[in-house]
Amino acid sequence: MSITTRRIVPALAIAGTMMLVATGCVAGENATTGSENASGTSEWSSDTLSIDFATYNPLSLVIRDQGILEDILGDDVEVEWVQSAGSNKANELLRSGSVDVGSTAGSAALLARANGSPIQVIDIYSQPEWSAIVVGPESDIASLDDLKGASIAATKGTDPYFFLLQALVEGGLSLSDVEVQNLQHADGRAALDGGSVDAWAGLDPIMAAAEVESGDTLVYRNVDFNTYGFLNATEDFINNHADLAQAVVDAYEQAREWALENPDETAALLADVAGIDIDVATTVIQERSNLDVSGTPGDDQIAVLEKIAPVLVESGDVQGGQDSVDSALSSIVNPTFAEKAVGGE
Repeated sequence: MSITTRRIVPALAIAGTMMLVATGCVAGENATTGSENASGTSEWSSDTLSIDFATYNPLSLVIRDQGILEDILGDDVEVEWVQSAGSNKANELLRSGSVDVGSTAGSAALLARANGSPIQVIDIYSQPEWSAIVVGPESDIASLDDLKGASIAATKGTDPYFFLLQALVEGGLSLSDVEVQNLQHADGRAALDGGSVDAWAGLDPIMAAAEVESGDTLVYRNVDFNTYGFLNATEDFINNHADLAQAVVDAYEQAREWALENPDETAALLADVAGIDIDVATTVIQERSNLDVSGTPGDDQIAVLEKIAPVLVESGDVQGGQDSVDSALSSIVNPTFAEKAVGGE
């Protein structure tokens, strides 16, 4: 979908639909109106909103830098920004209530919901190729077959970890054929560069920086093994603060418009926040981050997750097995807010 076809419906314009009325039946029965008029007087369902930002989620950087959410919410809601170092950390923040909205990969969101975390995806922020199998410049590993017996760094509960599991299957291997060291993404790169692991299931922008700065090589890539970028919220937040959830999704759609129109500026912002070279950031934004996708979660995302599901079950990381994964697949998507934010894609 091209940028010219997007129609953003601001949070203020849809505020009337979020109002509580005596006979009203809208999402979040306990939520109050987001804004009653344009004079600056407003009453939101909470005076605080906690949301994450992450270098693997460029739109979150745009929203935070430009104060888009603060502009929508005005002075009556304090926005707290918390950085997520990876999908696993974002899921921990959501589960603990430290953030109301957090950004993960689709596979990580499915894993969390299958294991009982009451989250749903309310917006899609990207369709990236953000993971690959990475080796050092002097490595003898040239193919998936060569991974047998290797020590591989990966962050469990994230897309790179599930990328690794799928890659092993593709290469005719299993987890028992390798040694996985569970390290956070940046630590995985450090372990590879330091020689304490043979390979790393990498994540951009750290992965792209490793290519340029360390001469590391992406020995195996497969865009189909990468899941979408999911913006998730807890069901409690969705049900009781629907006005704020709508404001967040509206902000994401505004940020998407700006990022698509300003790729160079978006790359510069990523470079600044991530502390990476501008050329690296440009590669991530222009070659590996497809931001021009529908923000509305639905069939496309479920189709990808259905391919991941057997890998999740076989990994043993889901406590309830296949039944829990099937239940999560049937209930993880909540398109309501994105459908209101973007009229008629």
